[in-house]
Amino acid sequence: MRVKAFPSLVPGPGNAETVASVPYDVVNTEEARALAGDNAHSFLRVVRAEIEFPAGTDPYGDEIYAKSKENLDKFQSEGILVREPEPCVYLYRQIMDGHSQIGITLACHIEDYENDIIRKHEKTRPVKENDRTKLTDVLSANTGPVFLTYKDEAAIDVFVEDWITNHEPTVDFTDDVDVQHTVWRVNESEGGPILKSFRDIPLSYVADGHHRSASAARVGRERREANANHDGNENYNWFLAVLFPATQLKVLSYNRVVKDLNGLSVESFLEKLADNFILDSNGKKTPESSESLCLCVNGQWHELNWSPVESESPIDRLDVAVLQDRVLTPILGIGDPRTDERIDFIGGIRGTEELEKRVDSGDWAVAFSMYPTTVQQLIDIADAGEIMPPKSTWFEPKLRSGLFIYTLDN
Repeated sequence: MRVKAFPSLVPGPGNAETVASVPYDVVNTEEARALAGDNAHSFLRVVRAEIEFPAGTDPYGDEIYAKSKENLDKFQSEGILVREPEPCVYLYRQIMDGHSQIGITLACHIEDYENDIIRKHEKTRPVKENDRTKLTDVLSANTGPVFLTYKDEAAIDVFVEDWITNHEPTVDFTDDVDVQHTVWRVNESEGGPILKSFRDIPLSYVADGHHRSASAARVGRERREANANHDGNENYNWFLAVLFPATQLKVLSYNRVVKDLNGLSVESFLEKLADNFILDSNGKKTPESSESLCLCVNGQWHELNWSPVESESPIDRLDVAVLQDRVLTPILGIGDPRTDERIDFIGGIRGTEELEKRVDSGDWAVAFSMYPTTVQQLIDIADAGEIMPPKSTWFEPKLRSGLFIYTLDN
């Protein structure tokens, strides 16, 4: 892999907890507005600037991106964000519910993304990719890191453990959902061994951030094509990423809700399920293993089980693929879950309570509680050059935006 240290924009001393925000894509506009509240320095004012406009404003209007730029510039002029004096890499540890993971923040090359050295497992949605592309171009910055994973490398683990044992962190705070975020700065000269180790790693994988990585590569490509003096040394050839060893990652389920039963009664729906699965109306809300899921309909929970899928394709063996192929498409009439408005996706962090809430509201007819996809399944699918069904993985904890900002101008 091609990686480099970089002189990041970072929160000024004492500002990290105030600035750092959830990623732009895990909240809607009203949730982002509520989270930012009266915090004038929340990074949501950069990545979701529509929160500063009246409700109903087009979030993709030119004035939104102009406000993002205005706020980013203002944060710098006021010293809320400051420029590091030298290129660095950053060790970024998160602890949630006793689970700890440590990633390395650096810049990755867009050609590695284009050449499938950085491998993908999801398609992007044009409207979301266009939005992040425009924001990246207007700001000339990557405001949120791409979450990458790689197969564990002992030399990197040793470096990280030694560094955090012998150095004080530069940032350490616990956020509003009780996740601890700790950062250690490593200047380029001292970080040489870790950079060299990454350059020997043959592949990495997008765990979370397909739209961010696609938009970063797109902006880089467009600037490369528009620059008659392009020589390959420009900052736009790189993008912001945090890389985590695969064994440290925690994947939660990505659950589904569907608005109606496609004209079926509850009884008829359950009968059709019993034709294809082992149906047990035992009230269980969360599956205990793969080849199993739970569903809530008409206020009652049921468990579905099935035999392992015999297929050479790693896609076919995914629980979410079985749900799509045997239930959503043939029974509920959900053909393309990427575009069908009758389906919605609920991150496992919200728990089964959110699924029950949706069904009990009467706005949604059935909810499906899934067993989490594994990191190894993600890697197998990316290595096979295949694309996962949409919303197959939900990684927690989420990387905070605003702790590191990579700028594209030299």
